[in-house]
Amino acid sequence: MAKRGKPGNFELMKLSGEKMTRVQLEEIIREISEATRVSDEGSFEIVRSGATVIQFGRFRISITRPPFSDGMEVTIVRPVVKLTLEDYKLSDKLMDRLRKKAEGVVIAGPPGSGKSTLCASLVEFYQKQGKIVKTLESPRDLQVPDEVTQYGPLEGDFEKTADILLLVRPDYSAFDEVRKTKDFEIFSDLRLAGVGMVGVVHASQAIDAIQRFIGRVELGVIPHVVDTVIFVKDGQVKKIYDLDLTVKVPSGMMEADLARPLVEIRDFETEKLEYEIYTFGEEKVIVPVKETAAGISPVKKLAAERIMQDIRKFDPRAIVELVSENKVVVKVDNSVVPRIIGKEGSTVNALEDKLGIKIDIEPKTAALGNEILFETYEKGNSVEFVFDRRFIGKAASLFIEDKFIFSATIGKNGNIKVAKDSDIGKEVFRAIVGKRKIKVFL
Repeated sequence: MAKRGKPGNFELMKLSGEKMTRVQLEEIIREISEATRVSDEGSFEIVRSGATVIQFGRFRISITRPPFSDGMEVTIVRPVVKLTLEDYKLSDKLMDRLRKKAEGVVIAGPPGSGKSTLCASLVEFYQKQGKIVKTLESPRDLQVPDEVTQYGPLEGDFEKTADILLLVRPDYSAFDEVRKTKDFEIFSDLRLAGVGMVGVVHASQAIDAIQRFIGRVELGVIPHVVDTVIFVKDGQVKKIYDLDLTVKVPSGMMEADLARPLVEIRDFETEKLEYEIYTFGEEKVIVPVKETAAGISPVKKLAAERIMQDIRKFDPRAIVELVSENKVVVKVDNSVVPRIIGKEGSTVNALEDKLGIKIDIEPKTAALGNEILFETYEKGNSVEFVFDRRFIGKAASLFIEDKFIFSATIGKNGNIKVAKDSDIGKEVFRAIVGKRKIKVFL
């Protein structure tokens, strides 16, 4: 089989209708291995039990055998195009940024989108600017000028490569495929040591590339490690982000005392703020700065979810209402209001400090009057609620759990009757049988 085409437009086609035999595959592997041993163009990049990766000139050759794979396989990949940075038709603004300021560049995109091709173009661009450029790769398959030395993992460890790289002290280093946590740490260490870095990261969206740094790099350090994110898809630059650290009240919050350090992520070309990264409660979150179709901003949704997690410990049926970007009203059962507020407001104040949003606690039935006691009897074809005689003539509202069912006037005998065969009667009877909580408010 062969893949023909270019990024974004590949076609898988059959080269032959006959199935390749094991003998044929072994012969191909033997020829590749012998050519690699005797040629200056070839090198064994990765050798493991059941897997070998060879770089032979422009070709990257991956060989797998059982038990690692269920069958013998040889995959040969070659670059289909070599581009310069000018071929991407980047804006003058971005070219000026790459030439003068960008020193923490992340190139992101899905597999086969052309990330490594852009990385090689950027390496060549810096080399022509009179910069000393090195690469960290495994395998070393970037198509770069001869003046650029390509480093692999020293003794199988890129951390040891980084130690040597710091002694060489290049102006820029390109790290092709930053995947593991250790890779992100090495990328950060080299950048903070003053080396300009270009990293290639797998990501389905531009924002996902930044997300992968969260938890691996301190929040306040991220803009110093990554200042420019270039998202590539189908061989074209689709999105560019600019990162900046600031201290302000997050979008969607109003109280001045909620100001905190946060990372702003802006569209590089339009300078429009699209995301903010900050600490919310105990988590670091990326929040889109825009209204959803329903008119509720993501920060409000996040606040509601986090508040519900804490409030449910007091009342599993609590209701959270977002009344503004910086304020929520939490409605709970009357009996748990004192516990949620705490002594002199200590409990609710702790929640406000933790989540960074104003919280008002209200009883669910505050506007309905006082809850009154009653007894329930089943009489023939009706359910009868009996109250203290001093409530005769008063209007009463009946709730099942927190759902309003009906209102009625307490009769001259101090009771309210509901027919079993009515819709309300059926619902009330099911609640009694199911031992659900029934409340009546005067």
